[in-house]
Amino acid sequence: MVAIKLKWLDGADQALGLPSYETAGAAGADVRANFAEENRGGLTLEPGTRALIPTGLSLEIPLGYEVQLRPRSGLALKQGLMLPNSPGTIDSDYRGPLGVIVMNAGQDAIEISHGMRICQMVVAPVVMADFQLIQELSDTDRGTGGFGSTGVG
Repeated sequence: MVAIKLKWLDGADQALGLPSYETAGAAGADVRANFAEENRGGLTLEPGTRALIPTGLSLEIPLGYEVQLRPRSGLALKQGLMLPNSPGTIDSDYRGPLGVIVMNAGQDAIEISHGMRICQMVVAPVVMADFQLIQELSDTDRGTGGFGSTGVG
């Protein structure tokens, strides 16, 4: 298990609790919207619009890991609530407020309420690359074939 250290931001509603795994086999911990006291009524997200939703948290991720923010499948299917930069990556050296960019890809307005589970947080290892410039790439059966080049079905 990897320790992700969390800190409440000033004015956050701590009664909402920290991100949590809702089942024993869950890969992602649910993250809740945590609006400032003067905006606890939440907001309405019209179709085609996006917003940055506060979580009331900042975090410290160990070097060699990242936190990915992903949509919740039920909200995506039923209401069209998406994360347009999914997965959103939180780097290990970021210490600012954790906000979630959400977008309404549905047909109807979506109410984002205080305490609503808006996304899931997945902790993942990071592999750093050693980028090397070369003159020729090795050959493969696929070669330079692009989208759809391996066939249909």
